[in-house]
Amino acid sequence: MYRLPLFPLHTVLFPGAPITLHIFEPRYRLMIEECLETGQPFGVVLIREGREAFGPLAQPHPVGCTAEITDVERLPNGHMNIVAVGRERFQIVELSYDRPYLVGTVEPFPAADLHQPEAQQAAQQLRPWVERYLATLARALPSNSLDPAALPADPLALGYFAAALVQIPADQKQALLATSRAAQLLSDMRDVYRREVALLDVILERDRMLARGRGFFSAN
Repeated sequence: MYRLPLFPLHTVLFPGAPITLHIFEPRYRLMIEECLETGQPFGVVLIREGREAFGPLAQPHPVGCTAEITDVERLPNGHMNIVAVGRERFQIVELSYDRPYLVGTVEPFPAADLHQPEAQQAAQQLRPWVERYLATLARALPSNSLDPAALPADPLALGYFAAALVQIPADQKQALLATSRAAQLLSDMRDVYRREVALLDVILERDRMLARGRGFFSAN
């Protein structure tokens, strides 16, 4: 177990995923400065109760992800823009309030069955759905498309990439982050992507029909 400064947000961070933050509150400017001085990461945790900015410290969900700062832009007013990358999951054992920001005593929360055949099989079943999702997004937003060939080969990295990519509510993402078994995460992600691909297909078809309708009426 170790002590980790915590940043409660309305965002779920997954291992391997980037996050950009504008740091303006004095307590979080202090936290980031201390992290930079010591080389220590901070923890991103989804807010369970409370607010991101100002007021009392928010109460977090018990599972979060460490964030390693990779880039800092210092602004003239003392604010900072930072880029960080998610590294590893942790579980909060105890919260401390001895600093202006929240500090947790945490322990690593690794996936239990990463190297089991069940996890490998679940990853193989998820991959084509993520590829199809990316292909559907490419049709809708060609300028923002991602290359399916760039998908991670590692099963758990694929699961976390898929969880970070898909646009679903934060509480659903938190449930995925807190899943203890890799096979379960990958299986749950496949169900999510089957639903999201079907929804995207419906939206794109609707938009295509509306565009055809506008073209028909404008021609007459």
